[in-house]
Amino acid sequence: MSLDTVVEDIRDEARARAEEISSDADERADEIVAEAEADAEEIRAERQAAVEREIEQEREQKLSSAKLEAKQERLEARRDILEGVREQVEEEISNIEGDKREELTRTLLEAAAREFDDDTTVEVYGRAEDAALLESILEEYDDYELAGEYECLGGVVVDSDSSRISVNNTFDSVLDEVWENNLRDISSRLFEEQ
Repeated sequence: MSLDTVVEDIRDEARARAEEISSDADERADEIVAEAEADAEEIRAERQAAVEREIEQEREQKLSSAKLEAKQERLEARRDILEGVREQVEEEISNIEGDKREELTRTLLEAAAREFDDDTTVEVYGRAEDAALLESILEEYDDYELAGEYECLGGVVVDSDSSRISVNNTFDSVLDEVWENNLRDISSRLFEEQ
């Protein structure tokens, strides 16, 4: 074997080895690129899912907030309507006149009088517009006197210092009790709730 042949064999081996290394390097480069593309796709998918979750959360929050705001506005509108109805009722009660007003006032005074002893001096307060009516009714009661005005729709407030009792039998107090006890029914009727 000649030196040229040995050199040529070494060159051929070196070329084959270089081609093998280059081929391995190309394969490895292709693997690295494929892994990088897969990683990039996974990162993109994760980020897209995170963005979609964030969008869904924000949508849910805004929807929930809008529902709460609508509910609050409905409740406020209902409250306004109930206040309007209450004011109408108060006006109707305030405008009761004649025999009906006298009958109601007598009934409330009689109920209050049951709380006091017969020998007690009792002071009666009422609406300024009802002073004449109250004076007339009190003529039938011993030791009862009209002591002054009380800001109300009608009825009486009855006091006695000696027994430390005070009875509020005004139209207002009766309305408050009836309103409180029937508010749910009133609301159901007004707003047709089942």
